[in-house]
Amino acid sequence: MPKISFIIPCYYNEKNILITKEELINNENLFPKNLSFEYILVDDGSKDKTLEELLKFKNEFPDKVKVIKLSGNFGSYNAILAGMNFASGDCNVILAADLQDPPDLIPKMYEYWTKGIKFVIANRQNREESFIHKLFSNTYHYLIRKFALKDVPTGGFDLVLFDKQLREDIVKINEKNTNQIYLLSWLKYDYVSVAYTRRKREIGKSKWTISKKIKLFVDSFVSFSFFPIRLISVAGLILGIISFFYGLFVIYAKISGLVPLQGWTAIMVVLLFVSSFQMIALGIIGEYVWRAMDAARNRPNFVVEQTYL
Repeated sequence: MPKISFIIPCYYNEKNILITKEELINNENLFPKNLSFEYILVDDGSKDKTLEELLKFKNEFPDKVKVIKLSGNFGSYNAILAGMNFASGDCNVILAADLQDPPDLIPKMYEYWTKGIKFVIANRQNREESFIHKLFSNTYHYLIRKFALKDVPTGGFDLVLFDKQLREDIVKINEKNTNQIYLLSWLKYDYVSVAYTRRKREIGKSKWTISKKIKLFVDSFVSFSFFPIRLISVAGLILGIISFFYGLFVIYAKISGLVPLQGWTAIMVVLLFVSSFQMIALGIIGEYVWRAMDAARNRPNFVVEQTYL
């Protein structure tokens, strides 16, 4: 009998768990009968009653629920990686605990898996969110598609179903400071895309802060693209060419007396511009170097405090 594993990172989701549990259990009726279910719920260092609610879920369905408590907040993508380490299904699903991604889409995705498709993406065609949220999200996914992972569908995605072979690949890679969902795409398996509209969050407040979004943006580019480094090289080359021709112009102006060369304003503008470019370039290079150093330390991506298996 095949098994499907649901990997669900949880962070301050105490108000969501009960509804999430009911929807997941009811959703089982939409799948074929010859299928077993496994729910891996990872508490990513929540300080509310999330763990308590997860253990209630575990006590109600002891044979199909695993609860993993991390020692602190390691980030949702590391919580996903932790869940992958404890998953045992023939196929796997990554699902948000707030149910903004509809579980009733998963049976259709599972059907593709039964036909031999190892990677199925539910990509967002629209979002029930504010214009600002849509703008930033669409810009982020456009840049990722343009400069990092050209094969991903437009609109971005969080809900994915994938074969155990892909799960084992991700666990083996064990990459730091990355987006585990986009890392699945980086594996280059053929995929099928299923379109949907992302729901508005109805319960609780998102802990997906601006700083976390910025880190994800930087991590995504550093993990999957050398474009920022290439951009520095191109910008440096352009500045070098401009400086060369400006130098020729200064020499010509001095010899011919065509233009009087005096004052510090122009020089200061040039110095400030070049210095700014240098600092930005050093910052970008530093992001790559720091991540290389972080990987060289070989610290774990997460620390498991306790398991309820």
